[in-house]
Amino acid sequence: MSKIVLYGVDLSPPVRAVLLTLKALELPFEFKEVQLGVQNRTPEYLKMNPQGTVPVLDDNGTYIHDSHAICIYLCEKYAKTDAIYPKDLVKRTVVNQRLFFDAAVLYKALWNVSSSFWHSGITVVVKEKTRNVHAALQLTEDLLADNPYIAGDALSIGDLCCVATVSSVPAVLDIDPVKYPKVTAWLERLKKLPYYEEANNVGATKYNTFMRSTWTSVEL
Repeated sequence: MSKIVLYGVDLSPPVRAVLLTLKALELPFEFKEVQLGVQNRTPEYLKMNPQGTVPVLDDNGTYIHDSHAICIYLCEKYAKTDAIYPKDLVKRTVVNQRLFFDAAVLYKALWNVSSSFWHSGITVVVKEKTRNVHAALQLTEDLLADNPYIAGDALSIGDLCCVATVSSVPAVLDIDPVKYPKVTAWLERLKKLPYYEEANNVGATKYNTFMRSTWTSVEL
């Protein structure tokens, strides 16, 4: 097997999505922490990823960025079964939709809050942005329906990507178990994965604690 290197920081939800996938697939890898704002702007890094974002996967000289693309790549190349990325067209399409949902709705809502701080040092979160986070959570609640997992009856990379984001929502607001009972139960279910604590919860806790410490006002 070629050497897999993952570049990123565990505060990042997309990086944690890839960490979860690597652990789910039981793949050996090296994790290289990136000093954001410095190392991700070097010519060497931008050659791997012109966007300068994390994560970046280096698979023996093949460079891939965007967490969802990385997770699909890892499953396609290294998965011993199709358990977390099914080959059945309909099931795979549902998983893909959940990946797109994470990128376009869930993570976008969260990033629209935190980016104001990272880019401009703004420490006030306006209600319009928290409203978008609530809307994303409600859609997650709706997608779960009566299923134990985000794409149906079985764990998939859709869950691993979405949970990395949803577990970072407490950086902005608490997830009300009364308002979002299905999301809450789903989170508790995924927390029982043997690799969840190491691959996601450690970084999510650091991220949530840090972001909470930066806000001077959050309009809920």
